[in-house]
Amino acid sequence: MTGIQAIERKAFDLPLRPGKVQRREFEYIRHGTQSLIANFDVVTGQSVTPTCGDSRTEADFVSHIQQTVESDTDATKWHFIVDCLNTHQSESLVRFVAQFEGQEIDLGIKGESGILKSMKTRATFLSNPSHHIVFHYTPKHSSWLNQIEIWFSILVRKLLKRASFTSKEDLKTRLLAFIDYFNRTMAKPFKWTYKGKVLTV
Repeated sequence: MTGIQAIERKAFDLPLRPGKVQRREFEYIRHGTQSLIANFDVVTGQSVTPTCGDSRTEADFVSHIQQTVESDTDATKWHFIVDCLNTHQSESLVRFVAQFEGQEIDLGIKGESGILKSMKTRATFLSNPSHHIVFHYTPKHSSWLNQIEIWFSILVRKLLKRASFTSKEDLKTRLLAFIDYFNRTMAKPFKWTYKGKVLTV
């Protein structure tokens, strides 16, 4: 989740009155943005090993995946459902997975040959079901298939929508605190309600 704004309201919200909703100050000060890289465990309903920082580069994503894998040394298989973003099919990610798998093979040259040649060849390698770390890519324009998107909508409604943050550090602290609170008190597996019926207009 990129571009989460650390917005501070210039004045306090007006207090509630009988029959009236709380009125929010519309002027604000921008303090920058943060990017949240998070995982949603579909079995427990928890957000695990979140990473919050100034960017979401190739290196940021690989570091996040490495941190996630290292968080449970007993796990024998990892399945990550991701969209088709270029950082999810990067050279660094291929190199990390190949190293994790113990594969000492020639990966080729990015843009020229081998597994590293293109995003398509890298995605094919990363989605190999025989690996211990397997990436599953949602089709384009189908991010709703990934349950983390449902969790992001909860984050927006419960924390971000009406909040005021004094700095990027304040935003980061409160994001991570919310995730901890969510995991302790609200986490549960999501139950899909869509039955696969064709939508009618």
